Amino acid sequence: MRLRMMLLLAVFSLATACGGGETTAAPAEEATAQAVVLWGAEGGFVTATTNTLRPPRVVVYSDGQVIADAVKTFRLTEAEVGETVASMEKFLNGQPPTAAPKPDAPMVTDVPDTVLGVRAKDGRMHEVRVPALDQIADFYPKELTEAKKLMDGLATRAASEGTDYTAARVRVVAENAPGVEGEAKPWPAGVQEPSGSVDPVWKTDLDGAASAAVVKAVPQGGATGPKGGGPGQSLFKTGSGAVFVVSWRYLLPDE
Repeated sequence: MRLRMMLLLAVFSLATACGGGETTAAPAEEATAQAVVLWGAEGGFVTATTNTLRPPRVVVYSDGQVIADAVKTFRLTEAEVGETVASMEKFLNGQPPTAAPKPDAPMVTDVPDTVLGVRAKDGRMHEVRVPALDQIADFYPKELTEAKKLMDGLATRAASEGTDYTAARVRVVAENAPGVEGEAKPWPAGVQEPSGSVDPVWKTDLDGAASAAVVKAVPQGGATGPKGGGPGQSLFKTGSGAVFVVSWRYLLPDE
């Protein structure tokens, strides 16, 4: 017993000599970057697949990463992030959650609402929805058109100097395709299948091997997808014989 006590005292003395008797805390995990500015679209006369799969047009993150359409990415400097946030705060300050055009504005239907957002100093994302901004911009406050112009500039930079955006996680959408022409491929191995009828679409987010299987089976910008990148789309048949149009895109860091 006495020998055990002496050994314990020796270990304690050694630890005190090496570390001053203080407990070393494990390093804190690096904080995940937050979306600080966004530009997107909601609604409009689009398919259920488009509405479910549609990413923000542009997202700026606190670490400087800019992602456009979940397809292209580039980085802003810390100063550029600060300037962008400050400009969007100025443009959106005092704007209501849904902007209203001047009373004499023409009626426009079946087009998406523009969504503009900036993370406020209280940490919450302040979003403003603007119906038919592209069509009747002159009937809205100039601050909203300036905010859209700023976001357009980031989208242009992403297209010209950005690199392809990829991620380990994807969003998959399947829509019933009865009578659609084309050869349906077997459902990708290792990927969950829709069960029964889908109304209007089936959605799942995947990572790991299942995500890789979808990316391999449905290449971006494939024959039935948009040219030059973007979501892939192909026909697939489940084990039960049901045929679906399957589409996917990479998920954003905060999705």
